Amino acid sequence: MTTTDRIDAEARSRPSMATEPSAEPGPGRLLRPYLGSFAAVMAFQVIGALAGLVPLLAVVELGRTLLAPGPVDGGHVRAVVIAGAAGLLVRLVFTAASSGIGHLLDGRVQLSFRRRLAEHLGRVPIGWLSRRRTGALAKVVGEDVSAVHPFIAHAPGELVAAFVVPTASLIYLFAVDWRLTLITLIPVGLAVALVPLMMTPARLREQQDFDRGMGRISNAVVEFMQGIAVVKSFGGAGRAHREFLTAADDFVDTFRRWVRGVSGIAAGMQLALSPPFVLLVVLIGGTARIASGGLAPADLLPFVLLGLGLTAPVAALGHGFDDMQAAWRATGRIRDVLDEPPLPEPARPIAPRGHRVELRGVRFGYEADREVLRGIDLVLAPGTVTAVVGPSGSGKSTLVQLLPRFFDPTGGSVSLGGVDLRDMSSRELRRRVSFVFQDVRLLRASVADNIALAVPHAGREDVVRAAGMANLHERILELPHGYETVIGEEAGLSGGEAQRLAIARAILADAPVMVFDEATAFADPQTEQAVRRALAALQGDRTMLVIAHRLATIADADAVAVLEDGVIVEYGAPAELRARGGKFAEFWRSHRSADSGGDQVHSHSAKEEHP
Repeated sequence: MTTTDRIDAEARSRPSMATEPSAEPGPGRLLRPYLGSFAAVMAFQVIGALAGLVPLLAVVELGRTLLAPGPVDGGHVRAVVIAGAAGLLVRLVFTAASSGIGHLLDGRVQLSFRRRLAEHLGRVPIGWLSRRRTGALAKVVGEDVSAVHPFIAHAPGELVAAFVVPTASLIYLFAVDWRLTLITLIPVGLAVALVPLMMTPARLREQQDFDRGMGRISNAVVEFMQGIAVVKSFGGAGRAHREFLTAADDFVDTFRRWVRGVSGIAAGMQLALSPPFVLLVVLIGGTARIASGGLAPADLLPFVLLGLGLTAPVAALGHGFDDMQAAWRATGRIRDVLDEPPLPEPARPIAPRGHRVELRGVRFGYEADREVLRGIDLVLAPGTVTAVVGPSGSGKSTLVQLLPRFFDPTGGSVSLGGVDLRDMSSRELRRRVSFVFQDVRLLRASVADNIALAVPHAGREDVVRAAGMANLHERILELPHGYETVIGEEAGLSGGEAQRLAIARAILADAPVMVFDEATAFADPQTEQAVRRALAALQGDRTMLVIAHRLATIADADAVAVLEDGVIVEYGAPAELRARGGKFAEFWRSHRSADSGGDQVHSHSAKEEHP
C-alpha cells in the first residue's frame, strides 16, 4: 500500500472528533457554573422580601392597638414601630445586596459568554463562518448576550418576591379569616386565568416571528453598512435600502399581529391587578363579612394592606416571565453557536515532512445533494507555482479553501508533507500555509499591526521589507502617521491597496505554502505588479497555488489546472496547454482579447486627458 493510499484509508476510517451537542435546553447548561451565586442572590432576596412584610404587619398591629378599647399601651406601640423600622432596614440591606450581587453576576456571565463565543468562533471552520450572515452572528454576540441581563440581574428578585411575598401574606391572612382571604384572591385568580391565553401556539408563533423579524432587520442594517461604499459608488442606494425597508415593513406587520393578539389579554390582566379593582373587591367582601358578624372591623385592615400587596408581585411575575422567555430564546441561539462542532483536532498531531501538497480524490459540497468538487487529483510540488483557472462557479475558490483547512473534504484527502491535514494541529497548519484572498479584511489597528498579524513580534525592518516587496511602502509613507496610521480611523485603503497589504502580510508570514485566491480581483497596475513580484521573489522552494484571471500572472506559472464543473479537465504547462487548442487555449484567447481591449480603452482615455 502506498503512502497516499494509507492516508486515504485512514481518512475514511477516522472517527468523527466532533462532540455531540448537549440536549439540555435553554439557559440551564450555560448558567450551571453560576448556580452558587444565583442561590445567594435568591436567598438575600427572600430575606429582603420577608422583611418587607414586617412594616405592613406593624401597621396592622398598630391599627388593632389603637382601635382596641381601653388605654393605649405605649411600650407596645414603641416596640411595634421599632420592629417596623427594623424590617425596613433589613429589607433595604438585603435587597441592595441581592441586586448588587446580581449585577456583578450579570457582568461575569456576559463576559464569560462573549469570551466563550469569541474562543469558539475562533475554533469553528472558517468556511462555516463565511457562510453565515454577519448580522445574525453579530446579534448573537451582542443583543442575545445582553438579553440575559434582566434574567440574571432582575428576574430572580422579581420571581422570588412574586412567590415569597404572596405565600407569607396568604398564610397570615388565612389565619385571620379564610373566607375573606378567598375573596381577596379573586383578582389574582382572574389574572392568572388569563396567563394560558398568552401561551397558546398562535401567541408563541407570533413571538418567534417577532424575533425573526428583528434578526432580519439586524442583518439588513449590518450588511448595508458593510457595503455602503460599493452601494454609493454604483448608485444602488435605492436597491440597497429596499431589503432594509422590506424587513422593516414585515416587522411592522408582525408587530401589529403580536400587539393585536396580546393587547386585550394584557389589558384584562392589568385591570384585574389594578389597586382600585383589588380594593373594591376587598371592601365589598370585608363589608359583607363585618355586617354578618364574621369579622371584626380592625381585622379588615390587614386585607386592605396585604391584599393590595398581592397584586404587585403577581404583576412582577408577568414581567419576570417575559424576561425568562426572552433569555431562554437568546441563550438557545447562543447555545446553537457554541454547539457548532469546532474544527476537529487530532489527539496525536503529526508534523509534516516537507511541503509537497497532494489532493487525492477530493470531493466536497456545501450541501449534501450538490457537490462542488468531484474527484480532484492534484499535486503541488515544492518550488513550483500552480495556477488554477476556470469559469465562475467551477469550484476554484472552494478548492483553495481546502488547503488552509477552511473546510474538510467530504471525500478523499488533502495532505501536506505526506500528512493528512486532519492529522496536523491547526497551529502547525497556520504556520506552514499562508494565503491572500479576494475579500481582504483589515483590523482597526495600525498599518504595521495589520501587516504583522501573523507575526506579532516582527521587527519594523521586517514589516517595511514586506511592504516594499508588496509595492506598498511608498503609499504607507503618505499616510498621516506612516506605519502607525490606524486603518479605519485615521485613513482608509483602496481595494487594491488592501490586497497589497494582504500580500505583505503573507510575505512576512514566510510560510512554505502560499495560496493566492483572486489576489488581483481589485487589480490596479501596482497590485498586479505586487503579485508578480511576490511570486517571483518568494518562489524559491515554496509551494504556491494561484487563482488569477490576468494572463501575465498565469503565464509565469509552472503548471495550470483548468477546472470546470468541479473537475480538472486539463493540466500542464501554460505553453503546452495553449498548443493543445483545448479549454485553456480558448480561455487564453478570450482573456487576451479582453486585455487588449482594455489596453486600447486605457490608451484612448490617456490621450484625451493628455493631448
